[in-house]
Amino acid sequence: MIDGRATWAELAAELGLSAPAAAERVRKLEERKIIRGYAAIVDPAQTGYELTAFVSVTLDRPQHRSKFTRALEKMPEVVECHHVAGDFDYLLKVRCRGTADLDGLLSNRIKELPGIARTRTTIVLGTLKESIVAPLASATED
Repeated sequence: MIDGRATWAELAAELGLSAPAAAERVRKLEERKIIRGYAAIVDPAQTGYELTAFVSVTLDRPQHRSKFTRALEKMPEVVECHHVAGDFDYLLKVRCRGTADLDGLLSNRIKELPGIARTRTTIVLGTLKESIVAPLASATED
């Protein structure tokens, strides 16, 4: 079930449980931090943030990581930040109103941070699949 607003009765019917049993199962998943929270999924284009880009960031020294990550937390345009293995250190997913905003974010905020050795930006032309739903073992096993 993908509907986060489903009633306990609807969830129970999907799981083959009673509504109180479904509610208890969800409560336990929340306690174990398997369910981390609930959110509305907003269409970024409808709010004016039509441009999506991925920014690869390389830091010149590991000492700059904590300042870098703290600074990113204050940038709402950075919607994801992943510490990665490979040719760069971090992969950022950013949403901007357009190329001018992206340029400002990169030139005046990200590249100005201490320790940035280089960045590489890829602008998204179209998105075929995007999901916040985590795969579950039962959903992938056939």
